[in-house]
Amino acid sequence: MKLEGILSISGKPGLYKLVSQAKNSVIVESLSDKKRFPIHATDQVSAIEEIGIYTYGDTVSLSDVFEAIALENKGQACISHKASKDELAIWLRGLLPEYDEEQVYHSNIKKIAQWYNILQENGLVEVPQEKETNQKAEETPKKQ
Repeated sequence: MKLEGILSISGKPGLYKLVSQAKNSVIVESLSDKKRFPIHATDQVSAIEEIGIYTYGDTVSLSDVFEAIALENKGQACISHKASKDELAIWLRGLLPEYDEEQVYHSNIKKIAQWYNILQENGLVEVPQEKETNQKAEETPKKQ
């Protein structure tokens, strides 16, 4: 899944695409309503590709979680971020059984579902079929 240039801006709902850079700001476009506006150095911005989910072992990248969601839902929308707290926790536990419940808050799970659905609505979700093909090729013994 290609998440380069997709941003989350603290205090603003949804996701944004990096459009260009100005002298003292960066121009972004909302993925939901396509409105463009500048953000400045004082805004707290996170690149989606750099976000990870805490597990009891190691941190799993958000792109890996999105790929798991895409595989499970065959590229379609996932559970609504407005679902109950228990439903969302069960949903994430099914995708990522080892996620750290003490460090991954309910608000984080809501963002995962909401962001995936925004990416899916904008055609940015790709069902990772190459990995399945590569795994099958590796499992099949090669004739010499």
